[in-house]
Amino acid sequence: MLEAQRAVGDGVGAASSRSARPESSLEMPTLTVVKLKPRVEPAPRLDTRLRIVEPSAERVEAIEAAVTSTDRDPTPVEDPALVDFEYEKNVQAIRTGNVEGGADKLDTFADAHPKHPSADNALYFAGLARMGLEDFEGAAQRFERVEREYPAGDAVADAMMKLAECRMRLNRPADAKALYVQVARSFPGTLAANQAQARLTSLRP
Repeated sequence: MLEAQRAVGDGVGAASSRSARPESSLEMPTLTVVKLKPRVEPAPRLDTRLRIVEPSAERVEAIEAAVTSTDRDPTPVEDPALVDFEYEKNVQAIRTGNVEGGADKLDTFADAHPKHPSADNALYFAGLARMGLEDFEGAAQRFERVEREYPAGDAVADAMMKLAECRMRLNRPADAKALYVQVARSFPGTLAANQAQARLTSLRP
């Protein structure tokens, strides 16, 4: 009987001693990490179809015209100072002995720059160079261009005088005389007119 009471008492004592332990001495439960897989959903479809609209015939013609005009080579814009330098260089070539080369380049200059202030002078000096080479027919052609294409130019009177001289060299005195008369009448009071009058006097029989 006493042993049974001791057993009960020991059980109660053990229970009371366990209840008296601090909470910090209690064992913590083990944590379990659970990986959640994301939900895979397909991306929404986008409408990539394009609506094609045919241009009108008028629009097509306008586009073709614009492309054609773009393909054309635009007129190059030249530096006036460089053009002047080219003229002076060609004249200098004649003066320094390159007569034929300078004459050819002056012809090219006159053709390339017909509206340049020195275009008539380029032809005039080219004619003088041809005379120096005894190409009187070629010289006459340059002087004729000066008279025909630049009637108001400052080289026309001198060009006509040289043209008359070429006519004389080509055995055409009647044509030369007509030119001297024209110069004397068209440019009165000028040196060219005085020279023309003197030549007319020398041509009289």
